[in-house]
Amino acid sequence: MAPVRLRHPKGVSTIQVAFDKDDFTVQDLQQEIYAVTEILPSRQALKSGYPPRTLTIVPELPLSSLGLSSGEQIIVSELADASGAARPAKPSQAASSSPFLNPISTPQSNSSQSPPAAAPTSSRSTQSAASVAPASTSSGPAAVETDGSFLVHRVVPDDNACLFSSVALIFEQDMKKAQKMREIVADGIRKDPETYNEAILGMAPDKYITKILSPSTWGGAIELAILASTFQTEICSVDVETGRIDQFTPKGLDLPENRCLVIYSGIHYDAATLAPMADAPSEWHQTVFPTRSASVLEAAKKLADVLREKRAFTNTATFSVKCEQCGKVFKGEKGAQAHATETGHTRFGES
Repeated sequence: MAPVRLRHPKGVSTIQVAFDKDDFTVQDLQQEIYAVTEILPSRQALKSGYPPRTLTIVPELPLSSLGLSSGEQIIVSELADASGAARPAKPSQAASSSPFLNPISTPQSNSSQSPPAAAPTSSRSTQSAASVAPASTSSGPAAVETDGSFLVHRVVPDDNACLFSSVALIFEQDMKKAQKMREIVADGIRKDPETYNEAILGMAPDKYITKILSPSTWGGAIELAILASTFQTEICSVDVETGRIDQFTPKGLDLPENRCLVIYSGIHYDAATLAPMADAPSEWHQTVFPTRSASVLEAAKKLADVLREKRAFTNTATFSVKCEQCGKVFKGEKGAQAHATETGHTRFGES
C-alpha cells in the first residue's frame, strides 16, 4: 500500500492505495475516496498532475489505467446533479484542520484590499436567476445577466501567465501585476514546507519556486490554493467544457466572506467580473462577491454554457500542443508533460 493525498471540499486527507496489486481497481479507489469525502463514486470528478488533468474514470479498469503514482495528489470535486446543483457539503472538523489551505501570508488590510462597491443595479430587471445577455456588439465580451447586472468574461493574454494575470486583475485591478502573484505563490511555498513538499510539488521546492517565478511557467491548482489563502477569498474555477466549479477555500473558513471567479478553458484561465453593462469600462467592474449570494455562481454556470456553445474550450486529452522551445508537437497534455519532464522545456502552445 502507498499513500495518495486527496484535496477535496472538506480539506486534505491521505489514503492508502494498492498500486502494486492488479486487482485493485478504479472502483476501489473511488470507494476509498467516498469513505473520506462522502461523495458518491458516481458524483466524483477527479484531477491530478500539473497543470491538473481530468482523470477518465472507468470503474472496472485497474488503477494503473489512471496513470497515477505513489505520493501523487488527487483533486476531488463533486459533479452537479441533473438540476445543475451540487450536493451541499457537510461541515467537517477535518476541513478546519487541513494543512493544505494554510493562510500563507497576512491578508492586506480592509482599507487596501476591500472589494469594490457593488455594481449598480439596472431598474429594468428584477429577476433573480441568471439569463443569457446579448453582448452590446458582435465583438463584445461574452456576458450573462444576473439580478440586473452582467457577469462578464474578462479575457487576459494567452502568454503562459494567464492564471496569474486573471488573479491580478481580480485582486489588484491590474493584470500587469501577474509577477506579483507569482511571488506570493513562491513565498507561500517557502513558508509552508510541510504542505508544499517534493511529493506534492513533483520536484524539489526550490526548483518549483524557480520555475513558478519564470514568466513562461503555467499555474494551476497549487497556485490557486495559495492565492485563495493569501487573500482570504474563495477562488472558484469554472470549467467551460463541463460547467463544473472547483472551489479553492482558505483554511479555517467553511464559508468565506468573499469569493471570486476564474474561467478555465482547459489550457487557459480568464477572469469573470460583474458590471452594470456588458461593455462597461473596467473601473466599473466588481471583482469580488459576497458568498451569501448564490446568483453569481448560477451566472458563472450560464457563462460557461455560452462559452461552450462558442467552442471556447480545449479538450486537453486530444488537442495538439507544440513545444515553443524545440518545435516538437504532441497529442494531449500528457505528452507535453512527459516532454517537459524529460527536457525541462516549459513553453507550450496549442498547435
